[in-house]
Amino acid sequence: MHKLNKKESNKENLLDQGVKLLMKKGYHGTGLQEILDAANIPKGSFYNYFGNKENFGASVIQHYIDPFTTQLATHLQHAEYDALEAIQCYFNELIMDLERNEFNGGCLLGNLMGEIGSTSEICQESLQSAIHRYRDLLQSGLTKAQQQGTIRLDKSAGEMADLLINTWQGALLRMQIERSSAPVKQCCQDLLGDYFRP
Repeated sequence: MHKLNKKESNKENLLDQGVKLLMKKGYHGTGLQEILDAANIPKGSFYNYFGNKENFGASVIQHYIDPFTTQLATHLQHAEYDALEAIQCYFNELIMDLERNEFNGGCLLGNLMGEIGSTSEICQESLQSAIHRYRDLLQSGLTKAQQQGTIRLDKSAGEMADLLINTWQGALLRMQIERSSAPVKQCCQDLLGDYFRP
């Protein structure tokens, strides 16, 4: 892994701060000056990197999903698990993180889908891209699980990946209002532990 130069480091810092602030305050609740102050970067640099807040939001979305796809891919490549166990372990880790964070924030993608998904075309496209990347990775894992005989064959892996993402996003929203991991645990148990099984 190469060492980031100052420009890359500043951009990374802006994106990191963007994830934190948008998770906490939302897109419309986060001002540009607040982002600049948090990252300790001048306004000119921000415009040089992103051009405007909307492009920044789209970049934050991709920056946010990267660690999740990396984490899931790592589980799926792990030799000691079968594919279904790998997916279950991945979601168990997410649930433990949510519990550690006391259910704050939920999922930035779900939050932004509700806030700006239909009003910003640039962010809408970035959200679609992030969800498709995530879905494709889940689909590949579920396809592998079908080949290993641990997942039902009468539904396509793509259909099940879509159902898992849609149900997970709804469970995350309910988790936030109930301040409990029960909805996300139920989502995983009902789908990965029951409905998806042969």
